[in-house]
Amino acid sequence: MFPVGGVDVMLAGAAVTGVLCVLLALALRRRGALHAWSVAGLVWSLAVIACVTLIPANGAPGVVPVESRLATCSFDIGGPAPDGFWIFESGQRLLNTVLFVPSGALLVLVAARWRAGWLLVPLGLALLAGYSAAIEKVQLELARLDRACDVTDILDNVTGAALGVGAGLLLAVVLRPWRARGSQRGPVPH
Repeated sequence: MFPVGGVDVMLAGAAVTGVLCVLLALALRRRGALHAWSVAGLVWSLAVIACVTLIPANGAPGVVPVESRLATCSFDIGGPAPDGFWIFESGQRLLNTVLFVPSGALLVLVAARWRAGWLLVPLGLALLAGYSAAIEKVQLELARLDRACDVTDILDNVTGAALGVGAGLLLAVVLRPWRARGSQRGPVPH
């Protein structure tokens, strides 16, 4: 399934998806620059999360016997976590939290354009929590990834997304993405 892995492959995946998301932003720019870059940034942040969490961390693991993997997720909340990657040497928990902050912030900038944003942001936050849970489920089921399912990861991810939503609310007040909504309607006939 994954004949390669490691930080280099994760970074390459982030770079490739970044280029694709720049193209997405350019395609959406007629809807407004802020909206286009927010949507593309949100998609890219989700792709980066997938690269970091679903590519084997320490290179190609080779054969990982099903018998050696855990049968269930770890429910040891806040329990021992391995060291982080070279990016965040202070630990995996910080990386899990920081990884979801951009998604939460960009979610707000995308949703604040519409009046229903007050409903879309909590719904989007719940979807980010579901995305985190789905990643942990994949890590549990696919022994070949050489990853472990841990409920603490989900809690850290949701914390990061919630912090991102808070930062996004502050950014929305400054950037006012809802202004673009009215400016595209054109002149009002008299």
